[in-house]
Amino acid sequence: MRKLTIAIATLAAAAILAVGSAEARKKPAKAEPVVDIEINISDQSMSVDVNGWSYANWRVSTARDGYYTPRGRYRVQRMAKEYYSQKYDNSPMPYSVFFKGGYAIHGTDYVRSLGRPASHGCVRLHPRNAARLFSLVQKYGMHRTRITLVD
Repeated sequence: MRKLTIAIATLAAAAILAVGSAEARKKPAKAEPVVDIEINISDQSMSVDVNGWSYANWRVSTARDGYYTPRGRYRVQRMAKEYYSQKYDNSPMPYSVFFKGGYAIHGTDYVRSLGRPASHGCVRLHPRNAARLFSLVQKYGMHRTRITLVD
């Protein structure tokens, strides 16, 4: 009798686990962004967190007078290791991470301008930092990256 009770209890436990596993497969957990990029336009700075931990803080350049850098929260739309601006004289935009139409975070050769507004609207980074950011987004995925731009 005891063996029968144990066998029934084991089968019941297995059935519960199977149902629970099937439920888990039906409803995948919503993945939170792993790479969280915040660009502070007033400070001309960018902070990058990975899995909730601070990864980097870098100086950037955003839009100078007469131009605009969008504010808000975005996902990565596309990426290009090598890209040249079709709008601004074929200017190089290495390690581009596009977040809204033609707006991107990318490297620049104008490193002396970092820390103050100097772009046509994109977010410029030191090329070494742009390469690091590009690699992070590649590693963790575009869909797991959030870009927030604040004043």
